[in-house]
Amino acid sequence: MSVPGLSINFATVRQGGSFGAIVDACLRHGITAISPWREHVEVAGLAEAARIISENGLRVSGHCRGGFFPALDEAGRRAAFESNRRAVDEAAALGAACLVIVVGGLPAGSRDLPGARAMVADGMAELLPYARAAGVPLAIEPLHPCYAADRACINMLGQALDLADTLGEGVGVAIDVYHVWWDPDLAAQIARAGRNGQILAHHICDWLVPTKDILNDRGMMGDGVIDLKAFRQMIEAAGFHGPQEVEIFSHDWGARPIDEVLATCVERFEALC
Repeated sequence: MSVPGLSINFATVRQGGSFGAIVDACLRHGITAISPWREHVEVAGLAEAARIISENGLRVSGHCRGGFFPALDEAGRRAAFESNRRAVDEAAALGAACLVIVVGGLPAGSRDLPGARAMVADGMAELLPYARAAGVPLAIEPLHPCYAADRACINMLGQALDLADTLGEGVGVAIDVYHVWWDPDLAAQIARAGRNGQILAHHICDWLVPTKDILNDRGMMGDGVIDLKAFRQMIEAAGFHGPQEVEIFSHDWGARPIDEVLATCVERFEALC
């Protein structure tokens, strides 16, 4: 029995081992859409990962991740660009719906947030022609403001859409409930993204109260305070009907057997999302 509309981000089940082992576990639970991370693809080998996807008829809802454009010097920025080119190549080979872009934060020692955002815009503008030629849409993922310094200096959906509008064709957004559920302008910005066909991915989990670790204490759907059904209604009203991708960074869930995690994902998705 398959579970239509559900995708598993490999961050949720890193404990499951290799690329092939994670795919096998997903298939045992009827999950036929995945979003791998570059680390898993690197270990498996790109050709082998692509073969596994093709032979099992899997849908790839996204590839994680590109970005991290800001750097202290030109050498650092060139290294980021080359890494992003390779990420585009991987996404194309895997048939991914998009390359998720976590843009990066402040370079080490910097306090220049506007400067970091300018480097993001410049880096994406330089990468975009290569991504367009490869047929890989770039999905900017705004991250919660607590990550502005180290992971992403784009923190609200409106900011991400402003940049996508500036860059044009081939750029949209990945909307992760964990990062944007609190935004008072959320409904208007989701509707805006829908009007322009810019919703490329939708990630789900939950926000725990209290949250003990801002990076690794995401909640399983239903264990926190996010109204996931209302969120899905907004996303679908905006025209996005792609998979809901479970992405849970969690010391708790990461310590549990992969089959327990996947069974819970299926149960909660069907009941609550």
